[in-house]
Amino acid sequence: MAQDVEFEIGNVSLERGGRLTDDRVTGRLYGHVQAPVIVVLGGISATRHVADDPVRGTGWWSPLVHDGGPVDTGRFQVLGYDFAPVAGKFPDSSMTTGDQAGRIKLLLDGLGIDRVAAIIGASYGGMTALRFARNHPDRVDNLCVIGAAHRPHPVGVAWRGIQRRIVRLGLEAGRPGDGLRLARELAMTTYRTPEEFADRFDLKEISTAPSYFDICDYLGSRGDAFAASMDARRFLALSESIDLHRVTPEDISTPTLLMSAISDQLAPLPDMRELRDRLAGPSELFTFTSLYGHDAFLKEFDMMAPRLRDFCKTLG
Repeated sequence: MAQDVEFEIGNVSLERGGRLTDDRVTGRLYGHVQAPVIVVLGGISATRHVADDPVRGTGWWSPLVHDGGPVDTGRFQVLGYDFAPVAGKFPDSSMTTGDQAGRIKLLLDGLGIDRVAAIIGASYGGMTALRFARNHPDRVDNLCVIGAAHRPHPVGVAWRGIQRRIVRLGLEAGRPGDGLRLARELAMTTYRTPEEFADRFDLKEISTAPSYFDICDYLGSRGDAFAASMDARRFLALSESIDLHRVTPEDISTPTLLMSAISDQLAPLPDMRELRDRLAGPSELFTFTSLYGHDAFLKEFDMMAPRLRDFCKTLG
């Protein structure tokens, strides 16, 4: 069973001094009412549609979230969430992962959920999970954070800064879609690994005119798909929010499982190890190999499934 839930929360004051006006917070519940709740959060492209359902179809993490699955909707109620801002409702200043955490708290308040068994967050969702545990420790029992650290890595900030400048150029030229496409093409080279691209694409002698490169076609298709689903101003807000993310690990006492692909360029293994060592509560770092780098959380389901299943078995 799946059900959309939405609550009006009005004008919201943001951490960096601005406001989000006429805001609505939206989620989607899967599983059985009254079961322990797990909140599942993904990257900035993710939505509340976490699992499969008869109306919507395939969810973005459906291989892991289903009845009998590693995140078992037969045992838990799973809550997906739409990150702010939504198209047409933009803040008048920067948003932070702390602002997202506050909206999730308001969503839980609206649902009458005092405490969740766990938050599982990947990429931007992992950053938000850490801020939620820091700001609202009485509302969450456990964390699972995948591919996200207590701060962004400087090289990631540099890459995303270039992406935002590309999108702003597109907006100024009246071609926001083209800006988003190019920004996403660049982003894909940071999400994945050189090893994957070398294994996947074959740069044989070029005999066509104009020259044709299959890797460029692939990146273009990813850019097209992103531009079709993302608003340019929303992207700018969410991308900047990643770079503003900061949390002091010593402030977090919630038991935490960290998961990291060794090849992740955006949340490098040394940063994940530092986070593990500095967290105030019990912590574990589970690492695995992958050609997919930061995108491993969307690809390496077989690698993650056993550890996620064991994590969920400990939840009450």
